[in-house]
Amino acid sequence: MHAQLLTPSHAALGRAVRVLRARHQLSQEAVEHRGGPHRNYVGAVERAETNPTYSTLVRLAAGLGVPLSALVLLAEQIAEAEGN
Repeated sequence: MHAQLLTPSHAALGRAVRVLRARHQLSQEAVEHRGGPHRNYVGAVERAETNPTYSTLVRLAAGLGVPLSALVLLAEQIAEAEGN
């Protein structure tokens, strides 16, 4: 059974995480080892299957090696480009 996609904003956040991971050539496991949440949770965020808390977003940004503001800005840019 697949989890439901939460909202277009969650989908944009997930795509932003995936873009930043690719840009920094990081696996989900590497994000976890750099201080981010568990790799399975990173995947759930990327698939917009979960609604991360503020503290989780802070950890996720740290694991990606970017400020939280950069993660949110990219998610907003993706959402805007998609008309959401």
